[in-house]
Amino acid sequence: MSFLSGTPNTPLQVRVLCLTLGYFIFDLSWCMYFKTEGDLMLSHHTLSICGMVLVLGLGKSATEINAIVFVSEITNPLLQARWFLRETGHYHSFIGEMVDFSFVALFLVLRIGVGGQIMYSVILSSSPIWLIKAGGLAMYIVSLGFMIAICSFARRKVLKKYHAWRSASGGDVPLKTNGHLTSH
Repeated sequence: MSFLSGTPNTPLQVRVLCLTLGYFIFDLSWCMYFKTEGDLMLSHHTLSICGMVLVLGLGKSATEINAIVFVSEITNPLLQARWFLRETGHYHSFIGEMVDFSFVALFLVLRIGVGGQIMYSVILSSSPIWLIKAGGLAMYIVSLGFMIAICSFARRKVLKKYHAWRSASGGDVPLKTNGHLTSH
């Protein structure tokens, strides 16, 4: 992956950063006021805000920050869909399964895979200042923390489905009954 890092911000990039910065400030305020998120999410929001403010102040490196924020936030609509499905009582359905699968797959491919390529490009480039590189690396480390939590969630979900399948398929029938129910 190759892109022009450390270049001056374009007017479109500045608009996107300002809009995104407003969202992050609102969301961080919401999370802190209602105490809905843990340290990892608060770190993600704080790093994002600091990166955007830095890039707007410097007048360059919006390409890197926009790319990092894009791969960090691309799965957000799926998280919102999970919340709406849960609130309406439709989470435990086929659509809920598809949303969860899509979220995990997109997170791993985009945030970890593509995000890793972006970080590799930024770190190796001589154009961005060290603070942009350090901030991007910190964001990637936060993503790795999220990845651990998401993989743990996926593992629990798969094991729960497996155990439910085993129970439904008769996998828990004692061997001495030879597949037939015993009378009590």
